[in-house]
Amino acid sequence: MKEVLLAVVILLSFTMSSQAQKKPSEKATINAPGVQDEACKTRLENQLSRQQGITAVKVDYRRHKITVTWLRDRTNIENIKTVIANMGYDADDVTAEPSALKRLPKSCQHPVKKEVEEEKS
Repeated sequence: MKEVLLAVVILLSFTMSSQAQKKPSEKATINAPGVQDEACKTRLENQLSRQQGITAVKVDYRRHKITVTWLRDRTNIENIKTVIANMGYDADDVTAEPSALKRLPKSCQHPVKKEVEEEKS
């Protein structure tokens, strides 16, 4: 009987310690107007899921939104936005890298803000 009780106590202590070690994560939704179709969605989900610290990525190309979950001790929202911009997509207030934008499939390309302003002049 004592052995069973001891085994239960040890099992509970391991369970409690594993729950205490959960890593803190954050979740954010990023506006990405350049996400136009399934090709953009696939490209973003594949690339972002490979980044260190990102645990989940969901792209909604109809609403032009990217929902990202990440570990706080591995990355932050600014790094994630920079990765998205370096892929050629606008991410909230971070503008897409023009050279990366040119490498995107035609369906994912959108005019850079500077080009739009020049056309108005």
